[in-house]
Amino acid sequence: MNAPDSPDPIRLDADSSTFDLPSMSDDDSVYQAQFVAWFRAVAPYIHAFKRRTFVVAFGGEAVQEGRLARICEDLALLRALGIRVVVVHGSRPQIEEQLRLRQIDSVFHNAMRVTDIAALECAKEANGEIRLDIEAAFSQGLANTPMANADIKVMSGNFITARPVGVVEGIDFQHTGVVRKVSAEVIELALNARAVVLISPLGFSPTGEAFNLDMEDVASSVAAALHAEKLIFLIETPGILDEHHELIREMSSPSASAHLESGKLSADTAGYLKHALRAIAAGVPRAHLVPFAIDGGALLEVFTHDGVGTMIAADELEEMREATIDDVGGILKLIEPLELDGTLVKRGRGRIEREIEYFSVIEHDGRLFGCAALYAFPIERVGELACLTVSPDAQGMGDGEKLMKRIEQRARAMGLEQLFVLTTRTAHWFLKRGFIPATVDQLPKDRQRMYNWSRKSQVLLKRL
Repeated sequence: MNAPDSPDPIRLDADSSTFDLPSMSDDDSVYQAQFVAWFRAVAPYIHAFKRRTFVVAFGGEAVQEGRLARICEDLALLRALGIRVVVVHGSRPQIEEQLRLRQIDSVFHNAMRVTDIAALECAKEANGEIRLDIEAAFSQGLANTPMANADIKVMSGNFITARPVGVVEGIDFQHTGVVRKVSAEVIELALNARAVVLISPLGFSPTGEAFNLDMEDVASSVAAALHAEKLIFLIETPGILDEHHELIREMSSPSASAHLESGKLSADTAGYLKHALRAIAAGVPRAHLVPFAIDGGALLEVFTHDGVGTMIAADELEEMREATIDDVGGILKLIEPLELDGTLVKRGRGRIEREIEYFSVIEHDGRLFGCAALYAFPIERVGELACLTVSPDAQGMGDGEKLMKRIEQRARAMGLEQLFVLTTRTAHWFLKRGFIPATVDQLPKDRQRMYNWSRKSQVLLKRL
């Protein structure tokens, strides 16, 4: 029975096969509009990453703090969206707990565990328990949970061939190893079979010896061997912070290397960054350091513009450049909402294609987030700044001003001495950036004849 104040449920009439929909409140319509807008906003990422490989790694600390179920739910969603997922887990705190229960002291040298026979047995037990917990988390399918109808198969095995670290600085690391080879072909077969591949930080030698491995070493080696699209570390720290303790959301590989060499990072963060850079150097396009304390951190990092962690790329992610014919669709997507609400004059695909050489764009990680056009009137040595648009996802980040300066640079290079803009709603923005009010009579003669008196756009002028 429905509660007295609840709306009527949706009913299907068996005879007419029509739906009787409940009335929709203003709150419902706002929520639905927000949901549709969000879903459409993430669609480009879904298209871009379908059938790509993500290596997602997390330490035993995430398991220890009870984050495993949520992490697996998020990874299951990535798999449902067509992303090929490889999971690498760590086990440091669990090994420590096993050693403590057996009253065995841990031995480290230069932050690396010395793994004797007793420690190796502890590592096997800890990793076996975590592996089973991860398999169980991916196997759940309770109704009213994100895992309902998931039906995800997990495959694990002896994918890692290892060799011993050996004797370093007079210390014999015994059964501590490093990755020698990754069975990429076998992992690919499992991924092609739609399985999630699970890899523990244990490796095996051709002679049958087992070695305790570093989770970060395994993850970066696997990402490189699979030519993965992304290596994502879910870490216990916030990411990489600047001198004001603010999160650095994006870094180029050279900038990240400079941070690493500064010696100012914590040991844990430095370790993750070292292996992220190693993967980048091996050809992985992006590596991410994402705090596992943020619920849904992996999803937020992958499907939102700013993310919630630090992303490292080989080169700078943002590029200011002149537009090409391939950018027409992206420009139309940027300007159409402003054309619909009357902020911009409607242009249409055909006009954009004919005038594409007038446009400059800002591209960020493969997507257009802003555009502007310059129309020159060389006789009067004047140019028009037109169609200045920044995506709502990137507003407030200075992209509009960058585009304006780009147009100014292009105008100067063409020998123009003034720039004007026609606007109905954003005059204050241009006035704050050096434009002054002008009249239609001050426009070039050709532009005066095209002036739309019904729009009554304000004319603003700036000397270059």
